[in-house]
Amino acid sequence: MKTNLLNFDLNGLTEHFAQMGEKPFRAKQVMRWMHQSGAAGFDEMTDLAKSLRAKLNDQAVVAVPDLLVSQESSDGTRKWLLDVGTGNGVETVFIPESERGTLCISSQVGCALECTFCSTGRQGFNRNLTAAEIIGQLWWANKAMGVTPKNERVISNVVMMGMGEPLANFDNVVTALSIMLDDHGYGLSRRRVTVSTSGMVPQMDRLKEVMPVALAVSLHASNDAVRDQIVPLNKKYPLKELMAACRRYLEKAPRDFVTFEYVMLDGVNDKLQHARELVELVRDVPCKFNLIPFNPFPNSGYNRSRNENIRIFRDVLQQAGFVVTVRKTRGDDIDAACGQLAGQVKDKTRRQQKWQQIVLEQRGSL
Repeated sequence: MKTNLLNFDLNGLTEHFAQMGEKPFRAKQVMRWMHQSGAAGFDEMTDLAKSLRAKLNDQAVVAVPDLLVSQESSDGTRKWLLDVGTGNGVETVFIPESERGTLCISSQVGCALECTFCSTGRQGFNRNLTAAEIIGQLWWANKAMGVTPKNERVISNVVMMGMGEPLANFDNVVTALSIMLDDHGYGLSRRRVTVSTSGMVPQMDRLKEVMPVALAVSLHASNDAVRDQIVPLNKKYPLKELMAACRRYLEKAPRDFVTFEYVMLDGVNDKLQHARELVELVRDVPCKFNLIPFNPFPNSGYNRSRNENIRIFRDVLQQAGFVVTVRKTRGDDIDAACGQLAGQVKDKTRRQQKWQQIVLEQRGSL
């Protein structure tokens, strides 16, 4: 089987070329061709010797996921469904803003964490994505979006907030992050690349040591009782442990704060008491808040918080001195908004069957 060179960061590619009897600078050349020029074949790499191109054609490939569907929202948000084999597809979303263009990347086919308000979580889980499948999403999006009139890439920021829990696919995610940050790859700064986690504490500590990019934490609750219900991972790593991990992470983070993501669920986590509890919970963690109005999906069982409740919640946090943004819903007309990504998942966990049974039981009781 031929080796997919997209699975290597520069160190890995340099080692691979050494095993082929090639000098280290060849790895840098090929890296630039793949990621900066978007080359999908070795014959396009015209500054390589013909003999090396022939060797690479015999032994290696540049294989990105195939594009299945491309959609564009009325607000300019774009979503791509990419084929990752055996009937599975993952979704990648580009969000245009006045000052930046942000790409939201998936790290797994589905997700194993079962957060109850997330459409991806309801789809079940199949497998981790390879490094090539992760970086292939950025490769595709760069091809599609091109450059600005100033010859700058349209995609300026990357967030690992798509399908899956990035830190549950640690090694492949770190390899992809390395490519994003490398000057021979995409040349992004650590401040412009964000990993979002539901709170995998040991992996947060590992990430701090090997690849400290910006950190976002999917918090969604102000106390353990609520979080145990909606983010089951909290039973393993409760809030006290999670807050301590956040403080440790900031020792090496490129930004001096953690972003806490908080989906606003009507009557579940959006009451005045929850806002006050939140202030006390994070008092010793430099942070900002991103409040996210819940994006409905079929049979979710949740409703979006009322605008007035979101306003009151925001005001409590701001009056306590925190920076708070309320995320504008983008791309919900193409199911590209936060929590709506579902893709195509051949579920190995049978979670889809479980949720279908729950929905049928609920309907039968009405």
